[in-house]
Amino acid sequence: MRIVVTGGAGFIGSNLAKHFDKKGDEVLVIDIFRNSDRFSNGNLKSFGHYKNLLGFEGEILEGDINDKATLKKIKKFRPDTIFHQAAISDTTVSEQDLLIRTNLNSFSHLIEIAKDLNSKLIYASSAATYGNAKSPQTVGECESPRNVYGFSKLMMDKLAFKFFKKLHIIGFRYFNVYGSGEYFKDKTASMVLQFGLQILSGKAPKLFEGSDKIKRDFVYIKDIVLGNELALNAKKSGIYNLATGKARSFQNIADILQRELGTNLGSEYIKNPFVKQYQFHTQANILDTKTDLGYEPKFSLEDGIKDYISEINRIYESEVNG
Repeated sequence: MRIVVTGGAGFIGSNLAKHFDKKGDEVLVIDIFRNSDRFSNGNLKSFGHYKNLLGFEGEILEGDINDKATLKKIKKFRPDTIFHQAAISDTTVSEQDLLIRTNLNSFSHLIEIAKDLNSKLIYASSAATYGNAKSPQTVGECESPRNVYGFSKLMMDKLAFKFFKKLHIIGFRYFNVYGSGEYFKDKTASMVLQFGLQILSGKAPKLFEGSDKIKRDFVYIKDIVLGNELALNAKKSGIYNLATGKARSFQNIADILQRELGTNLGSEYIKNPFVKQYQFHTQANILDTKTDLGYEPKFSLEDGIKDYISEINRIYESEVNG
């Protein structure tokens, strides 16, 4: 296949790019790559990093999906499939104009390219579309995002729905993804990695107060890649949750990490400054994902952290202290 991965130097995008590259597909990565630019909240504007693509043998293009020139190059490549992962994914960003332009408006242009080329389009939505909906969160039910990021993803899903009969288009509502390749997400990297690095530095992991009751559906990156690959052969278009279907607490993460790392540092509890924008319980309903796509998550939280632990150690030694 000829495959385009937008946001291909980012966390999920780079994992997809390297996966299909190793399978022998012709892969074009599109990414703006990181620089020193930051949002008003102080976080980086781009998480794409060349180190995420070490070992990748495909083609790389520095380009912004908001630019017509980049869109023309995607069309010229004539992809069989577009994995659209590029987005502003920071839920605390307040620049609404840039979020809507980057996440929603650019998506409409990619839909037009997919229509013209009859390409499959598989894109990243988000569990942020649900806001504080009661668990288990189900596609089409109680969709009330609490931030502009979640709103932009919900509107992407609504736009995609209009093309279900005309295109092979699959949207994945990712829940809390963790695993190799996320280090360069900086402050927005998963708490699995952040807690792990805190513990390796000899510090007790910092958790929000009440973290034993704050639960999320944590999904390992290898299961995300699995779901995206299964979407290639989907019999119909649709929007699906991509997760484990189980809610685990942030305290669980800290405890599992300490067991794996052989430490007993306890935990430090701090106030949550994001209460008004925060999701306190996520748990995906993945019945349709299983039924329609044949998806079955392979990694529990324990299994995922165990598989990830050597990479967390490498990051601490080579990136943090290298």
